[in-house]
Amino acid sequence: MDKIRFNNVMPHIFASSNNITSEIWGQDIVFERGGLYLIEAASGKGKSTFCSYIAGYRHDYMGNIFFDNEDIVNYKANKWAEIRQHHVSVLFQELRLFPELTAKENVLIKNNLTNHLKSDTIDEWFERMGIPEKKDVPLGIMSFGQQQRVAMMRALAQPFDVLLADEPISHLDDNNSRIIADIMLEEAHKQNACIIVTSIGKHMNLEYDHIVKL
Repeated sequence: MDKIRFNNVMPHIFASSNNITSEIWGQDIVFERGGLYLIEAASGKGKSTFCSYIAGYRHDYMGNIFFDNEDIVNYKANKWAEIRQHHVSVLFQELRLFPELTAKENVLIKNNLTNHLKSDTIDEWFERMGIPEKKDVPLGIMSFGQQQRVAMMRALAQPFDVLLADEPISHLDDNNSRIIADIMLEEAHKQNACIIVTSIGKHMNLEYDHIVKL
């Protein structure tokens, strides 16, 4: 997948509003492979909705979304499963991890489906992120900031053309934010992937190609 195009897309919930000012909703905008994008938004402007549309979890919008030249409205469940396994990866704001599993098991549950990473690479990431002693700890007793680091590792444990990182560093200090940003960029560059980071305030301090107001 080389590009995602939002063509006059408007969430149903905003359809009756007359004062929508956005560089995405109701506009014609393209996100290209290899690009680094920051989506800035106030709370309630549809940031997570935007991510859900690209990942195929929600379809409550008017307008058209294209992956390359294909309108995703025609995708069936099996097509979405293939997209999520090989083309679009999401780091959810609410993380969606499994608290009863260990930190490493949460990463492996995806990696076992994709066989994308070697176990040694995952161990190295735990070291770099400063939580090597947490690999075998149940996720439910870890802090939210530690869980965010695990969620990033899980998001990277697959091939992808597009990585959606929804509020990825909301509970991290500057040093840990830099570390996970470095790992994220390394993996994206290997695959010439598009990165879309969303934020309602604190965000990764990166050299974005485009900053878009939602």
